Formats: sequence, C-alpha cells, structure tokens
Amino acid sequence: MKKLFICLTVLALLTPVLVSATTGDILGLNVINNAEVGLTASDPREVAAKIINVALGFLGIVAVVIVLYGGFMWMTAAGNEERITQAKNILTAGIIGLVIIVMAWAIASYVVKTLMNVTA
Repeated sequence: MKKLFICLTVLALLTPVLVSATTGDILGLNVINNAEVGLTASDPREVAAKIINVALGFLGIVAVVIVLYGGFMWMTAAGNEERITQAKNILTAGIIGLVIIVMAWAIASYVVKTLMNVTA
C-alpha cells in the first residue's frame, strides 16, 4: 500500500513534465521570460507595500483562527473551570494579537503612503 501511494505521488508530480514533453517544452525551460512569468519593472516601494499587506493579512487570518479556537474551547469546556480559564487566555491573546496586527497595518500603510508622496 505504501509503495502504491509513493508511485501515485511521483506520477502526480511528474504529470506536468510528461505533458510538457509532448509539446517540445522539456521541463518548461523555454517558456521562462519576463512577459509570461509576470515580472515587470515596478517600484520597490510598491513591492514592499504588497509584501507587508500580504504578511499582515496572513497574520490576521492566523489571529482570527486563534480567536475561533479559543471560542471553540470555551464552548466545549462543559463547565470545566480549568478549560474555561485556558480558553479565556487564548481568546485574550488572539484579540490582543489582532489589535496589534491592525495597528501595525495602519502604521505601515501610513508610512508607505507618506514615502510615496514625499519621493514622488
């Protein structure tokens, strides 16, 4: 069973290579250029702003998941005071983290917009 799983995984990973081999495009090496990959000459400030937004967005999702986990723990505590206390601590930590993330996004957004206006 393990060997079958490994064979299927290798086949799934090699499928794009096998398909591209029929078109004469071995390993996709002759399609890599700036237009097809999406690389353009862009402002480093914009790139930094996009990276910050993506990172803070990901952290925001993590904080919301932590809050949801704390709420789930509280709902399933069944009156157990130790689990309720633990759930309250998780909820508090998640909310504090979410507030910090929102404040960091606001500060970063302000700084990036100010830099864009000053240097433009």
